[in-house]
Parts: sequence; structure tokens; C-alpha cells
Amino acid sequence: MTPTPTRPSIRSACLYTDGAARGNPGPAAIGIVLTTADGKEIEAFGEMIGEATNNEAEYRALLRGLERASFHHFDALVIKTDSELVAYQLNGRYRVRAENLKRLFAAVRGALKRFSHVTIDPIPRERNRRADWLANRALDNSS
Repeated sequence: MTPTPTRPSIRSACLYTDGAARGNPGPAAIGIVLTTADGKEIEAFGEMIGEATNNEAEYRALLRGLERASFHHFDALVIKTDSELVAYQLNGRYRVRAENLKRLFAAVRGALKRFSHVTIDPIPRERNRRADWLANRALDNSS
């Protein structure tokens, strides 16, 4: 009898991201929370990213989160963001018109190719409190 080859299991994660800027542009930070599909936290942090607009910070938070999800060898991602602009641009619902976002949009699209399956869900700010808190704490601690 020939053994049946086993399929490797897909490792799924949930990525919550948020970007914050004080001024537009102004000092900016990101917040990231990465969990397993069942909600076990893998990593969470906030960090300063220098001067940026709020939308640039949102994209940079997502890029950093994708980097961390790839580092942890996740195959599939559910991305949760309270940035309707980022979610809808990546889902093809909105066009990317702002010149300062085109490069970041392209970088995110490239980073998404590392994963076998990605869902991008816009969520209300109140469901993204932890990532928001981490970004704002990074901003508060930088002053």
C-alpha cells in the first residue's frame, strides 16, 4: 500500500495594524498586534516611524506587520485595520491617487505575495483599540 502524502497545514494569523500621526504630516508611530487564528497573541508593539501623514503611517504599520507575520512563517492572514482608505485601496474599491501613497501601496502589494491567502477587513476603531493604543503610546513616549 502506498502511503498518502500529507498536506502541510496552513498556519493562519490575524494582524491588527494602526498608524497615528500628530499633525498631518507630523511625528508618527505604528501599532501592531499579531495573533494566531484562534486569538493567541504572538507579538504586539508600537514604534516611532519619524515624520509621516496619518495615511502613510497606516500603510507603514501594515508593511511592518506583514514583515513580522512572514518572520513567524504564517501562510494565511486576516488583516484588520481601522483605515478604510487602506483597506479599500488594497481591495480595489478605491484608487490610489495620492503620490505619497503609491510607493507604499506597491510595497504592500508586493509583501502580500508572501502569503497564500489574505483577507483585508476594515473594522471600526473600537475593535482595533490595542493597536491604536500601542501606536499612541509610542508617540507619547517619544516626547
